[in-house]
Order: sequence, then structure tokens, then C-alpha cells
Amino acid sequence: MTIAKPRAQTKRYAGLDLSLTSPGFAIMDVRNRVPTLVATSIVKTDAGEARPLRYEVIEAHALLFFREHKPDGAIIREVWPPARNYDQNDKVHGAWSAVDRALSRLGYEVAENLTPSTVKKLVTGNGRAEKPQVAEAVRRILRLGPDYKFAAGYDDSDACAVILAYLIRENLIDTEVAAA
Repeated sequence: MTIAKPRAQTKRYAGLDLSLTSPGFAIMDVRNRVPTLVATSIVKTDAGEARPLRYEVIEAHALLFFREHKPDGAIIREVWPPARNYDQNDKVHGAWSAVDRALSRLGYEVAENLTPSTVKKLVTGNGRAEKPQVAEAVRRILRLGPDYKFAAGYDDSDACAVILAYLIRENLIDTEVAAA
């Protein structure tokens, strides 16, 4: 009697690095403990437009992005450390709300929230890593090569790092974290 080996299942994860100016989105598949980048996206909002319209742009972008990519694993968001500047807090939380509305329409919700220092520590080995260091670690873990370009500002690579941090923390992928 031959025992069939179970088929490896692919799970699709989403990461969010949200802001009012340039929110970043990422999708990765994981199969056999190997992460593969499926898509990244950012949406630049116009600072000259009213804030409610900017939130609508973010919501529309998120709705289309998640409608196309259909994650079936966790959706993970990087949290915003509260600032003394309440206007800045309002901007970020408004972007969160816009994305949450889009996700809700599709039957999704954010499953995990990770701090920036946790994301950096898990992905680079250094909780104070700068954006270029995070982007380099993302390229290395995803086997993208040094010529792979992320968007200016690195919001898309940050969204990738959010997913990778979750996958590393949950022991869902095999990777070696770079030395600090």
C-alpha cells in the first residue's frame, strides 16, 4: 500500500504599511515554507486635496488590490506608535479606517498588528534598522536580487517586511536573519 504524501498548500498573506501620504500594500504566497512575492502596491495621495477625499482614494485602492489578490492567510498591519502630534495620529488612523472598510466589504479583516521595531528586528536582526536596510533584507529573504527596485520611500518594501516579520515570528518560513 502506498501512502500519498499530502500536497503542499499555498497560503496567501497580506501586509500593510499605512499612512495618509503613501500607504504600502504587499501580497506573498507561502508554499513549503518558502515565501514568494506576488504583488506590491502603493498609492500616492495628493496633499492638496481634502483629507476625506484622500481617505476615499486609499479605500478604493485597497478594495481593488485585495479584490484582485484574495489573501487566505493573515492580513498584517504595522502599527503606528502614538505621537504627541494628534493630527498625525488622526491621519494614520484615518488611513487604517479606510483600509479596514475596504477589507470589511470583501469579508476580510486585519489579523495581526506588529510594531515597527518588531518588524525591523525580525527581518533584519536590528530593531533600529533604516528603510534601505529593511529593503535589502526583504530582497534577500525573497531572493529578489539587488537590482529589484522598490518604490521611492520604501512603503512597498515595508509592507513586505510586515508580512515577513509575521511569517518569521510564527515559524512559517525558513530564513536566516541578517546579523545586526
